[in-house]
Amino acid sequence: MAQNHRVSGRATTVAKDAAGNLVVTYHSTAVVTARPDGSMVLNTGGWRTVTTKARMLQAAHQFSLGYYVYQKAGNWFATWRGKIYPFLEDTLTLPA
Repeated sequence: MAQNHRVSGRATTVAKDAAGNLVVTYHSTAVVTARPDGSMVLNTGGWRTVTTKARMLQAAHQFSLGYYVYQKAGNWFATWRGKIYPFLEDTLTLPA
């Protein structure tokens, strides 16, 4: 079972980009982009896997980003600031 406290694992990197975004990349997909304005972009890259979700949750915990990602009846959702947002596409943007 993946630990959910720190971003880690195979094919995973954490970096700041030129725009000041915190970017967590799993393989070649930026699964989490935390923007300086407080918005977040969560991206499955088409891979709605346990590991993709684990990397998103690890980033949320380690960097105190405030969202939670979960799956219910095969559909993915994120909770953010008291609201539930469904993943209607592979990319979900959580507002600032």
